[in-house]
Amino acid sequence: MNARILTAALALMGTQLATSATGFAATPAEIQAGYEALARQSTSGFSGFSAARGEQFYRATHGNDWSCASCHGATPSVEGKHAKTGKTISPLAPSADAQRFSEAAKVEKWFRRNCNDVAGRVCTPLEKGDVMAFLLRFGK
Repeated sequence: MNARILTAALALMGTQLATSATGFAATPAEIQAGYEALARQSTSGFSGFSAARGEQFYRATHGNDWSCASCHGATPSVEGKHAKTGKTISPLAPSADAQRFSEAAKVEKWFRRNCNDVAGRVCTPLEKGDVMAFLLRFGK
């Protein structure tokens, strides 16, 4: 890992540690800023996140049978249902569920788990930021 990516990763982890140490929740914008720092370091020509790319990623399958929408629904501002277990999933859009994107460590945990299910791999910081840009459009 090069030094710039490591520095950005440490900055994101610092946000996570500060959030858990103080007990204060992070905002979606703070979490997205952490992904932006990582994307700037790892994506050549990074020019910002795109809600359109995020929506495309959210709706598409990526080598596995599921998309994000398979469980979170076509409209992420309403409840979804897990495609395999049938378990109800609270809305993914932060405007519909204030707990979404409020703790950096949880956000990273769920991106890691869900990206593995959907894409069969770890999502890039660009993909995570794009999906967040799409989800943050809801309720505006």
